[in-house]
Amino acid sequence: MEQGRIAIPSMAQGGLDGERSGHFGHCDVFTLVDVEEGGIKEVTTVPNQSHVQGGCMVPVNLLAGHKVNALIVGGIGMRPLMGFRQAGIDVYYDAERPQIKPVVEDLIAGKLQQIGDDQVCGGGGGQ
Repeated sequence: MEQGRIAIPSMAQGGLDGERSGHFGHCDVFTLVDVEEGGIKEVTTVPNQSHVQGGCMVPVNLLAGHKVNALIVGGIGMRPLMGFRQAGIDVYYDAERPQIKPVVEDLIAGKLQQIGDDQVCGGGGGQ
């Protein structure tokens, strides 16, 4: 990834030194990483908005409003995945590394694959 904005669902205060949340719907904040010329330019965070049962589009609309191009998740349900796809946000899957900086570097280096329909969670709890 040469250019764009990556979102990572994060625990606690987020940031590059933080840990990724296992499921985007349960994160405390989203860490937003701006990439320019294949490098990390700026890092900010945005608080996750609570969503109730069936409100899976809340985080989709939040991230689309912040001009996110890519999302890295460790888990996501089919309904929000379809919402991200419709919003033009590519969703990448990595369940192995909870640290934010290495997984961002993997995406920039082209080492992550987009999530497949067979990798989605069953949902539950409004996710």
